[in-house]
Amino acid sequence: MIRGVKTLWLVMLGLLLWQPLAQADFFSNDTGFASINISKLPSEARDTFHLIKQGGPFPFPRDGVVFGNRERQLPKRPRGYYHEYTVRTPGARNRGARRIVCGAVPECYYTDDHYQTFKRIRE
Repeated sequence: MIRGVKTLWLVMLGLLLWQPLAQADFFSNDTGFASINISKLPSEARDTFHLIKQGGPFPFPRDGVVFGNRERQLPKRPRGYYHEYTVRTPGARNRGARRIVCGAVPECYYTDDHYQTFKRIRE
């Protein structure tokens, strides 16, 4: 009987301790993000997204590097969770401003203004 009470007490304590964590930003969903269907992305972004899903090869040396989320525009995750990929910009002499940033695929976001705003990519 005492053992059952101790177990129940530990379960209740665990639930009480878990509640603040469950409400923290780390576990929040990203329903506040605008989304964009893959078919509505520029063709260059669709090409990049397909390369990401197949694991490369990527045309830019910095594709796949860790994205630090310093702007804090994306949901809070541990460092190393997000990776960025260049979306070709016609006429640009450098990598341009367009990127796809992914956590665990298919959690990917598109930005066309160099990380100022993001849209969640929907397939």
